[in-house]
Amino acid sequence: MDLQLKDKTALVTGASRGIGLAVVEQLIAEGVRVAAVARTSTPELRSTGAFVVQADLGIAGGPEQAVAAALAELGELDVLVNNVGGGDGELGAGFLDIDDATWQTMYELNLFAMVRATRAALPSLIRQQGAIVNVSSNSARMPSAGPTPYSTAKAAVTALSKALAEEFGPQGVRVNTVSPGAVRTALWTSPDGYGGKLARQLGIPQEHLLAALPEQTGMLTGRLVEPAEVAALVTQLCSPLSASIIGADILIDAGGTKTA
Repeated sequence: MDLQLKDKTALVTGASRGIGLAVVEQLIAEGVRVAAVARTSTPELRSTGAFVVQADLGIAGGPEQAVAAALAELGELDVLVNNVGGGDGELGAGFLDIDDATWQTMYELNLFAMVRATRAALPSLIRQQGAIVNVSSNSARMPSAGPTPYSTAKAAVTALSKALAEEFGPQGVRVNTVSPGAVRTALWTSPDGYGGKLARQLGIPQEHLLAALPEQTGMLTGRLVEPAEVAALVTQLCSPLSASIIGADILIDAGGTKTA
């Protein structure tokens, strides 16, 4: 299927690995000119052919600098994919154990990076009648599924996306949210990531944790979601063929979320 994205321009944040890298790869395969934002320019990211922008999006000024660099390189923007996020927090920490600094760091990366990048890119997106796709999480609907600061920041991303759709949809900008469940990324597979820390806390090999995770979280496919699957959904939402999908929050968690 031709997604009618050839020669469009896109800015993708959190692009060095995982979902972000997969989104960059699929947009470029569709003929999109992509500015890929990451703190580190990796060989994998450079090999995509994207214009790499190195920026720290978790601090004030970082998202604005990234958007300015993308506009200078690509011209007007047709697509913004706010993917940057993450942060494990204190594993197993309860509300009373989480200090202000942790809350601030998690919200800066997961919410305010999206706020700032969107605010900087919107004038161009309005002129281009463009699209924004924000990557949230199924934990926004099930706050107990992850560290509280992360889950609540993602809930704010989902709510803000709907508000932006209401405000800017009539101006021609489509805003949607994609909410993945457990995805096979470094968050789960790296020994230093959330999955590795959790396995050590439970006293089990990490591979056993990953093998049991789908069943324990109700994923009906029996496996983790692959980054390319999330990227395919994101790419579809970027397409003009999805013109009537506005203000949606689409789960991609293999049925793990059991509520309507």
